[in-house]
Amino acid sequence: MTIFIDTGIFVALRNADDEKHNRAKELMRKALKAEFGRIYASDYVIDEAITTALVRTKRHSIAIDVGKYIMESPRITKLWTTKEIFQLAWQKFQTQKDKPLSFTDCITLAHMEKNGIKQILSFDSSFDGQVQRIY
Repeated sequence: MTIFIDTGIFVALRNADDEKHNRAKELMRKALKAEFGRIYASDYVIDEAITTALVRTKRHSIAIDVGKYIMESPRITKLWTTKEIFQLAWQKFQTQKDKPLSFTDCITLAHMEKNGIKQILSFDSSFDGQVQRIY
Protein backbone atom coordinates (compact mmCIF):
# COMPACT_ATOMS: atom_id res chain seq x y z
CA MET A 1 0.00 0.00 0.00
CA THR A 2 1.21 3.50 -0.86
CA ILE A 3 -0.08 7.08 -0.80
CA PHE A 4 0.77 10.33 -2.54
CA ILE A 5 0.52 13.55 -0.52
CA ASP A 6 -0.78 16.64 -2.27
CA THR A 7 0.18 20.28 -1.75
CA GLY A 8 -2.75 21.40 0.42
CA ILE A 9 -1.98 18.82 3.10
CA PHE A 10 1.58 20.11 3.54
CA VAL A 11 0.55 23.77 3.52
CA ALA A 12 -2.25 23.29 6.06
CA LEU A 13 -0.03 21.08 8.22
CA ARG A 14 2.70 23.68 8.62
CA ASN A 15 0.40 26.72 8.94
CA ALA A 16 -1.44 26.74 12.28
CA ASP A 17 -3.74 29.51 10.97
CA ASP A 18 -5.04 27.36 8.10
CA GLU A 19 -8.66 26.27 8.54
CA LYS A 20 -7.68 22.69 7.62
CA HIS A 21 -4.64 22.59 9.92
CA ASN A 22 -6.10 20.10 12.43
CA ARG A 23 -7.32 17.72 9.75
CA ALA A 24 -3.94 17.89 7.99
CA LYS A 25 -2.19 17.07 11.29
CA GLU A 26 -4.48 14.09 11.83
CA LEU A 27 -3.91 12.77 8.30
CA MET A 28 -0.13 13.22 8.48
CA ARG A 29 0.00 11.52 11.87
CA LYS A 30 -1.68 8.49 10.29
CA ALA A 31 0.57 8.67 7.23
CA LEU A 32 3.73 8.85 9.33
CA LYS A 33 2.55 5.81 11.29
CA ALA A 34 2.41 4.02 7.91
CA GLU A 35 -1.36 3.54 8.08
CA PHE A 36 -1.51 4.28 4.34
CA GLY A 37 1.77 2.59 3.48
CA ARG A 38 4.77 4.29 1.94
CA ILE A 39 4.46 8.09 1.51
CA TYR A 40 5.28 9.88 -1.75
CA ALA A 41 5.44 13.48 -2.96
CA SER A 42 6.90 14.96 -6.14
CA ASP A 43 9.21 17.83 -6.96
CA TYR A 44 6.23 19.68 -8.43
CA VAL A 45 4.27 19.30 -5.18
CA ILE A 46 7.27 20.57 -3.22
CA ASP A 47 7.49 23.58 -5.54
CA GLU A 48 3.76 24.24 -5.31
CA ALA A 49 3.67 23.79 -1.52
CA ILE A 50 6.50 26.28 -0.94
CA THR A 51 4.98 28.81 -3.33
CA THR A 52 1.44 28.37 -1.97
CA ALA A 53 2.63 28.75 1.63
CA LEU A 54 4.41 31.99 0.72
CA VAL A 55 1.47 33.43 -1.23
CA ARG A 56 -1.16 32.49 1.37
CA THR A 57 0.73 33.55 4.48
CA LYS A 58 3.07 36.24 3.09
CA ARG A 59 5.60 34.74 5.49
CA HIS A 60 8.88 33.52 4.04
CA SER A 61 9.60 31.57 7.24
CA ILE A 62 6.50 29.40 6.77
CA ALA A 63 7.40 28.74 3.12
CA ILE A 64 10.88 27.64 4.21
CA ASP A 65 9.38 25.50 6.97
CA VAL A 66 7.09 23.74 4.47
CA GLY A 67 10.00 23.07 2.12
CA LYS A 68 12.28 21.77 4.85
CA TYR A 69 9.52 19.59 6.29
CA ILE A 70 9.04 17.78 3.00
CA MET A 71 12.63 17.72 1.73
CA GLU A 72 14.24 16.70 5.01
CA SER A 73 11.73 14.00 5.93
CA PRO A 74 13.24 10.54 5.57
CA ARG A 75 9.72 9.07 5.55
CA ILE A 76 8.57 10.92 2.44
CA THR A 77 9.88 9.42 -0.78
CA LYS A 78 10.49 12.19 -3.30
CA LEU A 79 9.62 11.52 -6.92
CA TRP A 80 11.51 13.57 -9.50
CA THR A 81 9.83 14.45 -12.77
CA THR A 82 11.48 12.96 -15.82
CA LYS A 83 10.81 13.78 -19.45
CA GLU A 84 8.63 10.65 -19.64
CA ILE A 85 6.50 11.75 -16.66
CA PHE A 86 6.28 15.29 -18.05
CA GLN A 87 5.03 14.01 -21.43
CA LEU A 88 2.47 11.71 -19.77
CA ALA A 89 1.25 14.65 -17.67
CA TRP A 90 0.97 16.82 -20.77
CA GLN A 91 -1.17 14.13 -22.45
CA LYS A 92 -3.39 13.99 -19.36
CA PHE A 93 -3.66 17.79 -19.16
CA GLN A 94 -4.83 18.04 -22.76
CA THR A 95 -7.62 15.53 -22.18
CA GLN A 96 -8.92 17.06 -18.92
CA LYS A 97 -11.20 19.67 -20.50
CA ASP A 98 -14.13 18.90 -18.17
CA LYS A 99 -12.04 18.59 -14.98
CA PRO A 100 -10.24 21.63 -13.60
CA LEU A 101 -6.91 19.88 -13.03
CA SER A 102 -3.78 22.01 -12.92
CA PHE A 103 -0.69 20.87 -14.76
CA THR A 104 0.87 20.06 -11.38
CA ASP A 105 -2.15 17.84 -10.65
CA CYS A 106 -1.52 16.06 -13.95
CA ILE A 107 2.14 15.60 -12.99
CA THR A 108 0.85 14.04 -9.76
CA LEU A 109 -1.45 11.68 -11.66
CA ALA A 110 1.40 10.72 -14.00
CA HIS A 111 3.69 9.92 -11.06
CA MET A 112 0.92 7.94 -9.39
CA GLU A 113 0.22 5.96 -12.56
CA LYS A 114 3.90 5.26 -13.22
CA ASN A 115 4.52 4.14 -9.61
CA GLY A 116 1.28 2.20 -9.05
CA ILE A 117 0.06 4.59 -6.34
CA LYS A 118 -3.73 4.34 -5.98
CA GLN A 119 -4.47 6.79 -3.13
CA ILE A 120 -3.88 10.48 -2.51
CA LEU A 121 -4.12 12.60 0.64
CA SER A 122 -5.63 15.78 -0.74
CA PHE A 123 -8.18 18.47 0.01
CA ASP A 124 -8.55 18.99 -3.77
CA SER A 125 -11.78 17.45 -5.07
CA SER A 126 -10.44 17.67 -8.64
CA PHE A 127 -8.84 14.28 -8.01
CA ASP A 128 -12.24 12.64 -7.41
CA GLY A 129 -12.97 10.10 -10.11
CA GLN A 130 -9.28 9.95 -11.01
CA VAL A 131 -7.85 8.20 -7.93
CA GLN A 132 -9.02 7.35 -4.42
CA ARG A 133 -8.84 10.55 -2.37
CA ILE A 134 -8.52 10.59 1.40
CA TYR A 135 -9.35 13.87 3.02
